[in-house]
Amino acid sequence: MTYQGVLKKMMTENAEQIQYYLDMNSDFLNVNQLLNKEISISFVKYECLNCHLEKPIYRQGFCKSCFFDTPNAGDWIMKPELSTAHLGIEDRDLAYEKSVQLKPHIVYLANSSNVKVGVTRKQQVPTRWIDQGAHEAIEIVEVPNRYLAGITEVALKEYVGDKTNWRKMLKNDIEDENLIAWREKLKKFIPDEAKEYFIENNSETHLNFPVIKYPVKPKSLNLIKTPNYTGKLVGIKGQYLIFEDETVFNVRANEGLVVAITI
Repeated sequence: MTYQGVLKKMMTENAEQIQYYLDMNSDFLNVNQLLNKEISISFVKYECLNCHLEKPIYRQGFCKSCFFDTPNAGDWIMKPELSTAHLGIEDRDLAYEKSVQLKPHIVYLANSSNVKVGVTRKQQVPTRWIDQGAHEAIEIVEVPNRYLAGITEVALKEYVGDKTNWRKMLKNDIEDENLIAWREKLKKFIPDEAKEYFIENNSETHLNFPVIKYPVKPKSLNLIKTPNYTGKLVGIKGQYLIFEDETVFNVRANEGLVVAITI
C-alpha cells in the first residue's frame, strides 16, 4: 500500500503511550501501527505549505518568497520577545498576529537532552513538549501574551539552556531532573513584568514515547540527497522516525516535501 502527500508535522495525542498521526492528504495514518514494519519513503516533489506551488522549500515548509511574506513565518515566531501585537504594532498581518500573540502563553522547562526553557501557547501544552522529545516538563509561568513569555525566556536562558541536542535526545541519553527544584531556582530571575504570573504549585508532566529500540549513533536521512529509503521502523520520538539501521528522519524539518510512503 502506498500513500502520497505533502509532509506536515505529525499530529500527536498524549495517551499512556504517545500516539502519532500523519495527514497524507486523502489518508490519515496512525504511525504507531507501522512500528516493526518495513516502510519506504520516497521524495516526489516540493509543495510550499503557503502558496502550494512546486517551488523549493526554503524554511519551515515555505518557499523563499512565502517565508519572507507570510505572517506564519514572522521573526516573532522564533523570537517571541519581538512580538508587538500587544502594542497594536503590525509586523506582517496585525489581525493574524493578534490572534496568536494575544493568547495565554506558557514559559516551561522541558528535559529532552538536558533541561531547557521554552515558550508555547497554552493550548499547545503538551504538544510542544512531545514535538521536542521531552520525557518530562513543567510549566513555570503563564502570561497573557507572547511578548511577556518571550522576555521571560530571554531572561531565564542566561541560567538554563534553550536548545535540544537531537542526537542525545534520540539516543535516550538522558537523566531525570527535579524540574520543581529548577523552577524554584529560576524564580528570582523572572522579569518584574512577569513575576505575578509565576506558577507556585504544579507537578511535572511525564511523557512516554513509542520506541522499541533507540539508536546508538543516529544518522539523519536527507531525502533530497537520498530520495528513496527503505527501513524497519522501530521508534517515534519528538518529530523523528527511528529505523532499525539507526537512520532517523525528522518529519517536521521536511515539511513541504511531497513524499510517497509504501508499507
